[in-house]
Amino acid sequence: MFIAKKHIRRRTFLKSAGCTLALPLLDAMIPASSALAETAAAPRPRFMGIFFPHGMAPGYWVPETVGALPDKLPYILEGLGKVREHTTVLSGLWSKSAEPPEGTTGSDHWVAAAYLTAIKPRKTAGSDATVGSATIDQTIAAKIGTDTLLPSLQLAVEDPNSSSSNCGEGYSCSYTNSISWIALPTKPGEVQRTSPLPMELNSQVVFERLFGSGSTPEVRAARMRENRSILDSVLAELANLTKELGASDRRTVTQYTDEIREIERRIQLAAKASATIPEIDLPPGIPDSFDEHIKLQFDLVALAFRADITRVATLLGARDLTARAYVFPKSELFPNGGVSPGFHGASHHQEDPVQVKRYADINRYHVSTLAYFAEKLKSIPDGDGTLLDRSLVMYGTNMGNSNQHQHFDVPHIFVGGANGQLKGNRHIACERKTVPTGNVLLSVLDLFGIHQDVQGDSTGRLAQLA
Repeated sequence: MFIAKKHIRRRTFLKSAGCTLALPLLDAMIPASSALAETAAAPRPRFMGIFFPHGMAPGYWVPETVGALPDKLPYILEGLGKVREHTTVLSGLWSKSAEPPEGTTGSDHWVAAAYLTAIKPRKTAGSDATVGSATIDQTIAAKIGTDTLLPSLQLAVEDPNSSSSNCGEGYSCSYTNSISWIALPTKPGEVQRTSPLPMELNSQVVFERLFGSGSTPEVRAARMRENRSILDSVLAELANLTKELGASDRRTVTQYTDEIREIERRIQLAAKASATIPEIDLPPGIPDSFDEHIKLQFDLVALAFRADITRVATLLGARDLTARAYVFPKSELFPNGGVSPGFHGASHHQEDPVQVKRYADINRYHVSTLAYFAEKLKSIPDGDGTLLDRSLVMYGTNMGNSNQHQHFDVPHIFVGGANGQLKGNRHIACERKTVPTGNVLLSVLDLFGIHQDVQGDSTGRLAQLA
């Protein structure tokens, strides 16, 4: 229970010309002597879906025991140690929807869109591309995102026109360029049509969507030249607001606005760097460093979740067949740093132990970025818990052993408490080729109060998840 002398609305915004700033949850948004769950500021669930193609290195990610996670996490998952109490590892899943049609090969590289539908995309290279239903992030957004500024947020960290192939085998480019699809209106009797949502690559554009509503390109450019913050335009409103807040709320607002300034500074630096290096074909505002880029995108999602600007987000970590190599920053996981081979090439490790280990390094690095995001959410208070307690982050892929293009023994990782519904520190092992990923998606929808009979190729619910 929280006691507050002054009550302000949960959906409070500071506004000025070209700027709309939402505020995080404050004690003053909870009426005095009210239990949190009984107020408009009651905990709100969040969902984040993250996709990387090409599976994971066999032998390096499955925990040794079923049930409680072992004291020493598998090599690829080791970065999740600080959030292990919120982590659930799913092994043995079957991504049937990503398998190529019988008698064909190669087409399973073009079906990333199946990740959040468990439906095999229709084979077409034309405008009639469809995935059969809305992806679950959009189903969730329709349930919990209707009263937020943005129903959902779609992000990417790889330009499809740079180091990644676009499409092939007769499949539309949209199937690999987006993992988030909306359902289109249909007439009775018509087959459900869907449309892909673009995954935003440019962090500056994402930031403007979150905090710069109504701003023109000219205003944004002028602000960048002056090295100003959008916060400068609402300083008077901030000052008036903080006079009415308690010490705890003032600290929360200060921390929140400091984070906004820091992210703006990083975006501005990235824009300047891009502008001065013409040989790198990246739009302004996108860091050249993958590590900085993905962390910046995660920071923006955390800010959006904190301010309740959106409750649903997706991130496409890489596209199929990407040749991107990763620079591992020096850290506890990579004491000596290092540079990886190309992602897709490394995934075909020929079962050679040395090459399998090199591929495991890439997977380890990718999961470390998930850990970064989870730890960020864990550090942010939200009512009587943290944002990680409120959130469900689903990290997955559509292959098991990518060297053999196997779509069974597919890794999925859940991090977060799903608003108190999901218990962590677990390894759930499914019997091989018996539990399609549609069962997982159906169970995720249940966690958000959406109860359907079927999702994609589901045959039931994942009972162990409860």
